[in-house]
Amino acid sequence: MFQKLTGTQVQYVPYRGGAPLLQALIASQIDVGFGALSTSLPAVREGKIKAYAVTSNARSPAAPDIATVDEAGLPGLHLSLWGGLWAPKGTSKVVIDMLNAAVVEALADQTVRQRLTDLGETIPQRTQQTPEALAAHHKAEIEKWWPILKAAGIKDE
Repeated sequence: MFQKLTGTQVQYVPYRGGAPLLQALIASQIDVGFGALSTSLPAVREGKIKAYAVTSNARSPAAPDIATVDEAGLPGLHLSLWGGLWAPKGTSKVVIDMLNAAVVEALADQTVRQRLTDLGETIPQRTQQTPEALAAHHKAEIEKWWPILKAAGIKDE
């Protein structure tokens, strides 16, 4: 998506997580990387790397001084990382509802919310903290990224 929006060609270098990517950036082994704010923010705050923008459509409460990609001149490069809690197919609705209730309760805890926010995480609105909302978000992400992955020839290894 970055290449398409900028008209550039870059060499893709896969890393096994944010920590090795961050190490490569700090060591100047690579020039640019896309990583989770929660992984990168400490190095940005320490001046070890420069953050050009957050790849969301809103500034992060954890780093309000970092522009969005839209503000930085690359509108539409929204690459926000997200997570979900998954259960095996066939898991009963009772169990899923219990797990969901526990997650909702944890995300409502002010200490948990503050810690996640400090790390650069964005907590979904309460209405989005449901199995149905997660399924809809997941489907939308697949529809967004699948054509880009196919066009780039990216395959699961």
